[in-house]
Amino acid sequence: MTVSDTQVTWLTQEAYDRLKQELDELIQNRPVIATEINARREEGDLRENGGYHAAREEQGKQEARIRQLQELLQAAKVGEAPTTKGVAAPGTVLTIRYDGDDETEEFLLATREEGAHGAMEVYSPASPLGKALLGAKDGETVEYELPNGKSQKVTLIKAIPYSA
Repeated sequence: MTVSDTQVTWLTQEAYDRLKQELDELIQNRPVIATEINARREEGDLRENGGYHAAREEQGKQEARIRQLQELLQAAKVGEAPTTKGVAAPGTVLTIRYDGDDETEEFLLATREEGAHGAMEVYSPASPLGKALLGAKDGETVEYELPNGKSQKVTLIKAIPYSA
C-alpha cells in the first residue's frame, strides 16, 4: 500500500522536518552509491561480484525509501492536529479498553514516521484497529478483525488532540 492509497497524513512540524532531512540526505548520497557501483563493476565478472550486487541492492533500497518519503511528504498535513475532542481521528491520542480487559491503553493515531522518536506508542489509521476506531466517539465500542480471523471489541474511552 502506498501513501497515495490512503488519505492525507498528519505530521507534526518536527516529524516533517526530520523526514525532509532524511530525504535530502538520501538524495545527496545518490552520487556516492553510483560511484560505488562503478568501482565494483570494474572489479571484473559481474556474475561473481558480491560487492557489485550488494551496492546495487543498497541503491534499490535507497531509491525505494526516497520514493516513499516523497509520497509521504507530498501528502502530509503539517502541524494541523485535530482540535476536536471526543472523536478518533489521525493526530489524536486515544485511550482504549479491550473487551474483557480492565486496563486501558493509550496511543497516538498517526503514521509510523510520526512517532519514530517519541515515547508514545503509535498506531496507523490504516491498521485494522486504526480503521475501526476512525470516527468513533468517546464511549463507543467498535469491533475489528484480528490476524487469526477472530474479532476483537474495543471501547474508545477518550480521544484528545495530540500536543507535543
